Amino acid sequence: MLKNIMKYKRPIVAVFSGGFATLGFDPYSFWPATLVSLTVLLLIIHRQSARNASGLAFLWGLGHFGTGIAWVYEVIYHFGGLPLPVGLMIIGLLIVYLSLYPALFGYLLRRFTSIPEIVTLLVFAPALWLIIDWLRGWMLTGFPWLWPGYSQIDSPLAAFAPLLGVQGITLAMMLIAGSVVLTLFRRDIKMLMPAAVVTLLSLMLGQVSWVTPQTDKPVKIAMVQGNISQELKWLPSQRWPTLLSYQDMSRQNWDADIIIWPEAAIPALERDLPDFLSRLDTAARYNKTALITGVVDQNDEGQFFNNVIAIGMNGTDGYHYPASHSYSKHHLLVFGEFVPFEEWLRPIAPLFNLAMSSFTRGDYIQPNLVAAGYHLAPALCFEILFHQQVRENIRPDTDFILTLSNDAWFGDSIGPHQHLEIARMRALENGKPVLRATNTGVTAAIDYKGKVHAEIPQFTREVLRTESITTRGETPFTQYGEWPLNVWVIICLIITVVGALKQRKEN
Repeated sequence: MLKNIMKYKRPIVAVFSGGFATLGFDPYSFWPATLVSLTVLLLIIHRQSARNASGLAFLWGLGHFGTGIAWVYEVIYHFGGLPLPVGLMIIGLLIVYLSLYPALFGYLLRRFTSIPEIVTLLVFAPALWLIIDWLRGWMLTGFPWLWPGYSQIDSPLAAFAPLLGVQGITLAMMLIAGSVVLTLFRRDIKMLMPAAVVTLLSLMLGQVSWVTPQTDKPVKIAMVQGNISQELKWLPSQRWPTLLSYQDMSRQNWDADIIIWPEAAIPALERDLPDFLSRLDTAARYNKTALITGVVDQNDEGQFFNNVIAIGMNGTDGYHYPASHSYSKHHLLVFGEFVPFEEWLRPIAPLFNLAMSSFTRGDYIQPNLVAAGYHLAPALCFEILFHQQVRENIRPDTDFILTLSNDAWFGDSIGPHQHLEIARMRALENGKPVLRATNTGVTAAIDYKGKVHAEIPQFTREVLRTESITTRGETPFTQYGEWPLNVWVIICLIITVVGALKQRKEN
């Protein structure tokens, strides 16, 4: 029966297995689904021609990204100003573009048929997948959403994250998938040995404590979720109602060590509100607390920046414009925060004229924000996806990873939940608690093991009060990044070439 399915129904299996992979990610969190899906993908393209393998992997990508990132349509539909058919065409093109990456994987995996089968599945396939994932995370400024490793944040394989990062988990998944496929084709139970070793190693790593929690002094945190409608936020008539709303919610929480507002919580340029910020700074200092907020600003050259500033108890003598403790977003979202070739694209459609789509990049490495004596490494919204950037901005004295976001763009979709899952992975990789403040949710406090220990519902006007434990020490991933993985990939490519040459010589 398996042979019959594989022979006649591969395209259908490809699409549905790709869609099944999405169930491994939040909000569904059925982590075995993605592992099974990768196994099925290898199963249906194995022993196929390069052309057939590429087509099947492309269909797998359509199923996966069609179900996993279709929520991007919320932005196009509500804020793009485009007719329905045009909006559907744009999201369709995005899905097709992302599906080209698994298609490339399928083609290259089967292009070199002289490679021994065991090397193909256990050496070449895992290395090739990591290379193509890296490519997707780099091309057009990068879109590393739905990397397979994220789906395992609650599985035993998550134990690889502090050692090798999220892609270390992806590697483990590909080794297990290759081992299972090899077992099915060879009908030899010994071929499951690699999967067993990976599983056992993950269980052992799960018992290792890479960092030391500082339990003697928990930090009191208050994160304000304003729940301001995106359609109203930037209307001039809503500026002061919004500011007063955040101010009133903060006034009730001055006893916290750190109060945090979300991305662009202040619906005005920083330079336009020095008096308001000065009064807020004075109030925070009087209550011996610090306040962090997202705010947009414009410099004297006319460049816009998406900033985070810290006022109140930040080690300075008071607020003066521009804020002395600030962070400017580096990794901007293409089309959302900057438009490439804008002189040609902006006149075409309102989509390319979304509010706040003309930002300038900040530096890749920036000092941590200081708030109430604690050091926070910011990652603003989309930046939390870029694990290397987050890692390289962490210092030995960093206490928290801070991520502010405004997921109101994505409405009641699965997007904000996937975004939270990615933030959880950053905590686990680096052994640092993550504070995630958002406009409409999901606002959450994440511990150093990647577990959400406090959150508030989406679309509520509420303050999340919690106590967070800081840590000392560094995980291997924080220290070395992906260098071990890069070395492993190079070794695998060498083994693949040697295996292919040996096989060719024997034939």
